[in-house]
Amino acid sequence: MNKKYLVIGISLLAILFYANSCINDENSLGQFRVDIATVDLNSDGSFSLTLDDATRLWPAASDLNYVPVRDQRVFVNYTILSGAQNGYDHYIRINDIWDILTKKAINLTENNADSIGNDPVKVNSMWVGNDFLNVDFMFNYGETRPHAINLVKNTLVTPPNDGKIHLEFRHNAYESINTRLYDGFVCFDLKPLRLNNADSVQLSVKVKDWDGEKTYDLVYRYNEAALRNTYMKPSIPVISSNEYY
Repeated sequence: MNKKYLVIGISLLAILFYANSCINDENSLGQFRVDIATVDLNSDGSFSLTLDDATRLWPAASDLNYVPVRDQRVFVNYTILSGAQNGYDHYIRINDIWDILTKKAINLTENNADSIGNDPVKVNSMWVGNDFLNVDFMFNYGETRPHAINLVKNTLVTPPNDGKIHLEFRHNAYESINTRLYDGFVCFDLKPLRLNNADSVQLSVKVKDWDGEKTYDLVYRYNEAALRNTYMKPSIPVISSNEYY
């Protein structure tokens, strides 16, 4: 296990604990928040951030040398500098920023079934926010090699005709020994699943848990007004390992 990832997880936990004890004045330079966001890349190379409730943030100040990638998911530690202006809900100072594993759903076929795998994995929570499926999960890791985590459409089976998009959250442990339990977090881009004649789709995500198969039924809304009115902010997960891809 790479020690730097444990340091990241422990540091994030400490930051979240401290953030809960900060003063209430959100515009104070001594106050900060930690949120999940999506990177919006501009044509001039600058970037902004969109939170999962559609709040738009403009990084007006930062001492970090961060290289933005379009649609990259991140944990961001930031301080609010101002209210709404120039099309953004807040100007902010970025105190720190960490990339989150960000992937697209893929088709499961006979050719890739072995590499995708179907090993048990524990899902702590799963929710939709800002065009992404967010999954907070736990897995056994034995330091053999990084595990594979994917969201797939299983083309080898016929899904129920119930109007839902049926997906599977897959884990490949590569026959790793189960020496320790770690926390992980991944985001999957849902935009390719949009329907042109609707502002939402229903998702059904199957997971092979240690106790058997479980199904998570979710709604992916891609109407901004609906998102702002319905989004419930979850707790930020703690990550103890990035030993997966």
